[in-house]
Amino acid sequence: MRPGDRVTARELSPVSGPALTVPAPDGRLTHLQFRRFAGCPVCNLHLRSVTVRHPEIEAAGVREVAVFHSPAGELRQYADGLPFALIADPDKHLYAEFGVESAPRALLDPRAWLHVLRAILRSTAMLVRGREGLPSRRQPHGRLGLPADFLIAPDGTVLAAKYGEHAYDQWTVDELLDLASRAPRP
Repeated sequence: MRPGDRVTARELSPVSGPALTVPAPDGRLTHLQFRRFAGCPVCNLHLRSVTVRHPEIEAAGVREVAVFHSPAGELRQYADGLPFALIADPDKHLYAEFGVESAPRALLDPRAWLHVLRAILRSTAMLVRGREGLPSRRQPHGRLGLPADFLIAPDGTVLAAKYGEHAYDQWTVDELLDLASRAPRP
């Protein structure tokens, strides 16, 4: 997917809450982000930064949707406390449609190492406090997924896209807000 491509409207079923339509039919932009697996420490680190600034994201007219390649049952336990939809895509249909890949460089790229260390330390602290559980030991699609971000207009036009080069290579909230501020509005 590249800017200018069109996303076909579809209904997605979050692991909690009502079904939602992508793109958003209510005039908002959709930030569709592809993460790795349920409980991924690196993903959790990033999603916490999104959660803290979620009111700003919503005020900018953006709806957050995060996709994981885990079964709904595994992902559901991580949905508490997140103010946006989590979508389980265990067969990676959406990943394939959007061209989101896995590669060893996800964790082997030196640019990811500091983030991986921070993520492991954070997740260990949360585990010790009983606030998070361990991810499933078995990950059918592996642990080497690469993140991807798409900003989608209400008419389905992809306004911006980013395919991560390593496990922590995604838009920051500031980058997302900047993209949203430059997006054409009806």
